[in-house]
Amino acid sequence: MRVALYTPLPPARSGIADYAAALLPALERRVSLRVFPAGQLPPAEDDFAVHLYQMGNNVFHAEIYEQALRVPGIVVLHEANLHHLHAERTIKRGNWDAYVEEVAYDGGPAARAFAERVRRLEVGPDYEGVPMLRRLLEKSLGVIVHSDFVGEQVRAAGFTGPLRKIWHGAWVNQDPVTTRPRERFRQQLGIANSTVLFGVFGFLKPYKRIAESLRAFRRVLKVNDQARMILVGEPHPELDLEGLLRSLGLEESVRVLGYVSREEDFHGLLDACDVVLNLRYPTVGESSGTLLRALSLAKPVLVTEIGSFREYPDEVVLKVPAPPHPAEEDTLFEFMNLLAASPTFRQTLGARARQWVERECSWDRVAEEYARFLADPVNEVAAPPDLPPADVAPVAPAAITTWAGEGEGRQYVETHITRLTKTLSLTPRGDAQKAVLEMGAYMQITPALAHELGYGVVRGCYYGPAGRTDVRTVTDEMGQSFTCEIDLFDAEKDPFPYADSTYDTVLCCELLEHLTADPMHMMSEINRILKPGGALVLTTPNITSRRALHAALLGYHPSFFPAYILPRKPEEEAEARHNREYAPREIHQLFFDSGLEITHLETGEFLESPHPEQHFVQHLLDTYFLSPDLRGDGIYAVGRKTAPVRNRYPAWLYA
Repeated sequence: MRVALYTPLPPARSGIADYAAALLPALERRVSLRVFPAGQLPPAEDDFAVHLYQMGNNVFHAEIYEQALRVPGIVVLHEANLHHLHAERTIKRGNWDAYVEEVAYDGGPAARAFAERVRRLEVGPDYEGVPMLRRLLEKSLGVIVHSDFVGEQVRAAGFTGPLRKIWHGAWVNQDPVTTRPRERFRQQLGIANSTVLFGVFGFLKPYKRIAESLRAFRRVLKVNDQARMILVGEPHPELDLEGLLRSLGLEESVRVLGYVSREEDFHGLLDACDVVLNLRYPTVGESSGTLLRALSLAKPVLVTEIGSFREYPDEVVLKVPAPPHPAEEDTLFEFMNLLAASPTFRQTLGARARQWVERECSWDRVAEEYARFLADPVNEVAAPPDLPPADVAPVAPAAITTWAGEGEGRQYVETHITRLTKTLSLTPRGDAQKAVLEMGAYMQITPALAHELGYGVVRGCYYGPAGRTDVRTVTDEMGQSFTCEIDLFDAEKDPFPYADSTYDTVLCCELLEHLTADPMHMMSEINRILKPGGALVLTTPNITSRRALHAALLGYHPSFFPAYILPRKPEEEAEARHNREYAPREIHQLFFDSGLEITHLETGEFLESPHPEQHFVQHLLDTYFLSPDLRGDGIYAVGRKTAPVRNRYPAWLYA
């Protein structure tokens, strides 16, 4: 698998550059990797299976972001906010209009009003309120995150595609005994082995809780006047570090070492410390490479109990309450004092930390999870059973049966009435100005779209020679008539004979499973003819139902309808059989690839019939801890158009 990786690399002063450099050797052993550092783009003729983007919230990622919009791929989001990146791409280049439009695209009219205040210099660019993720997520084919916290923010931003949490990697390949430069660096610092050394690393911004850490350290000095602290990183202009140290009387006990450019120096200073402080508030879910380095060196680390940091096990890090908790500084002091006083506790906590990162966060393990996700991201799409309910408007069976007539038509409707009423109940209500298209229209539920759901324009389509339109009329039991034009074409090959953004709703019921060659052609055309925000209602048999599992375990075909269909007359063409039946997770992925956000997904009855197999299969699911959700015979999915087609030929569907 050929993978193009876009990322900053050292000497860029970026934690993501260090992350990528550490990941590369392990990832190159698993995929055919070509790296394009920031500022470089691949030749047009290069053909990659996957484009992988390391995305951060700073100027080092500006060109990477623009490439990710041009060539959709899998994005690694190191935090759940790109506002600073967009400010760098727009404001710093003097393009205020682009900044305002980008903010408005992400957050609507209220966000536009905020951006105009930024333009007038009334407030600064907002780090939290407008995450600026929407445009990137609409283009992305998959997302990798380092925490559930960021994953939740990605879902909240509307992303419904493949999402995988992969822990930030840890530098555990160094021998903890023979390669540790602790003694040499302590000598350079003039610090005796018996002195307890605290360390804070990274860009020294106020949100790293620098002032709170220094105040707590001053209290530690009253108990242990030999303790020392180093601050390793570039001081932020908004933090008067010299004035703060002077006001606290810490000039002799705290050293500010500034930015350290050499990897071995940074590593050595980290190893020289006995305790590392890795605090921050607020957070947008960022992960910390420094934290993982410290854990791999068996260092006890204090973190703020917020965002991604609260996900680390309690036996690995010590968690300080986040503001506005009144006990933040007191807890910080108590932990620092305990660690300073107890070498045994420091060693025990550090040993647990190293064992955990060796097990969960080695670069080899991280690279293996990357490779697995890049090869088959659709397996990471869980069709959530707890999606919010659709706007369900119950429909009585009589709304359908009254139009059924007599003979085979009525018999079919009565057999399938559960599915038909369920489909209509999930279909959004219309009005006189709204238009709906029913694909594969048999005129079973078509009249109800007008008379029950209220659509002003109802049209149907069916398989047949392109360019022809049939007109069909049915009469209900009260003598009321309904007429519908039904356009004929091949949904897998022909352009649909409708203009862009024509329909508010499209129904595609019991059609997908019959397609033989190119289902994404149909899905692409549905996207095109739907209005922005328009709805697709899709139903299809469930190949992973309890019934299907029961059949397969007993040696029978699991499909709902695997039989070939004999033509009614020798000269007639046979009707399309079930060519491929789908799983709920595949429908979830199909909607995402087609630019549709799933708003409702469930499974249920197709036919009202006994299910003696359910108890046997349910016992197996329970025994082997397999999900019992989405195991009904039929899949019912509703989605809305939120983006253009993301992936015309997804790898999970096309070879």
